[in-house]
Amino acid sequence: MPTKEPLAARRTRLLLIIWNIGGGEIGVKKSLINARVKRKHEKIGDYEEAFKDLREAEAITLSSEKRSGLVYLTSKGLQMLDEGLRNGEFQFDGSQIGSRVGNALLKWIRNSNGKVSQTLTTDQIQSYEQFKQLALDVYHRLNRDYNYDRLVPIYHLRREIGKKVTRFQFDDWLLEMQAHDILQLMEGSLPDSDPSKIEDSMTTELSGWRCYVKLLLP
Repeated sequence: MPTKEPLAARRTRLLLIIWNIGGGEIGVKKSLINARVKRKHEKIGDYEEAFKDLREAEAITLSSEKRSGLVYLTSKGLQMLDEGLRNGEFQFDGSQIGSRVGNALLKWIRNSNGKVSQTLTTDQIQSYEQFKQLALDVYHRLNRDYNYDRLVPIYHLRREIGKKVTRFQFDDWLLEMQAHDILQLMEGSLPDSDPSKIEDSMTTELSGWRCYVKLLLP
């Protein structure tokens, strides 16, 4: 039976697997991560502490707590992975370095090569509170500059915020702002019915498409 690895090492290995599957750009099914990370003589529950630590560190975000939910690697997670692999105390034992992990490590070496720092921007949004403040600032600016009469198109808000957040994080945090009665997502059609603008709007499970944001606060 393999010796119990340190939590820091387990987090690094977990981040490597998430990055290898999703490239840090798309959500990865938690069930797929579990299948890749679990070694012989281990249970999926053995990794819950590592998942919890990575969430609290905002290295990953989850679309759901369920096994079928999606896991997203954040820019903070990418940085933690880079630091973990460079840590002189981190090493694989014989039961870990199978072909999947070995190939993932080779992929990291070939693809990083100084690019990690380039993909991490100092203005990358890492938390809901940061997003809320930015979204409100951008909302007020767009409303003022384009005379939107407090109905700011979601596509315009999304594009102005840009790659500071993933598409999933934008949708999730905007819904959280609505849940806190900060704003309301409104239905309605866009004047030019541009497909790309509609795609950059939002859809919700209960209410369908929403194209505008209306601020509820004064």
